[in-house]
Amino acid sequence: MYAIVEIAGQQFKVTKDQKVFVHRLKEDEGASISFDKVLLFNDGNTTTLGAPAIDGAKVDAKVLKHLKGDKIIVFKKKRRKGYKKKNGHRQYLTEIQIEGLFGSGSKSSSKKAEPKKEEAKKDDGKQDLSKNTVAELKEMAKAQGLEGYSSLKKAELIEALSK
Repeated sequence: MYAIVEIAGQQFKVTKDQKVFVHRLKEDEGASISFDKVLLFNDGNTTTLGAPAIDGAKVDAKVLKHLKGDKIIVFKKKRRKGYKKKNGHRQYLTEIQIEGLFGSGSKSSSKKAEPKKEEAKKDDGKQDLSKNTVAELKEMAKAQGLEGYSSLKKAELIEALSK
């Protein structure tokens, strides 16, 4: 089980009991926080995609400590000009531990697409046939037992199926 969550402007793939370094958060050490901006949630069987975030899904975490990252040297130089600048930078970070992943399960991408196709096939007589492709119309004609459907054009197939 994992989730992709947006924390402090960055996206992280997180699992339960994982430790993550994120940009400095305002919460104190030892505080529990939850992140509501879950972009993707996978529970092993189904994957839920958000547009842009999943409603009702959240990730709970605990702030372990605040620290500074490794020093990064920023060195600028222009040849033959006598120009040199050397600066250092240490990013302020927060270490968090993911305590739990909770998905709503309201929007499932794998189960969402299939029922629409089944409904379309069930309501063939009530549905506008012009929305279907020629291949789908030929399959319907074959299922109804019409002869000579392979040489018909789309308009002719619609007329033959609507009878």
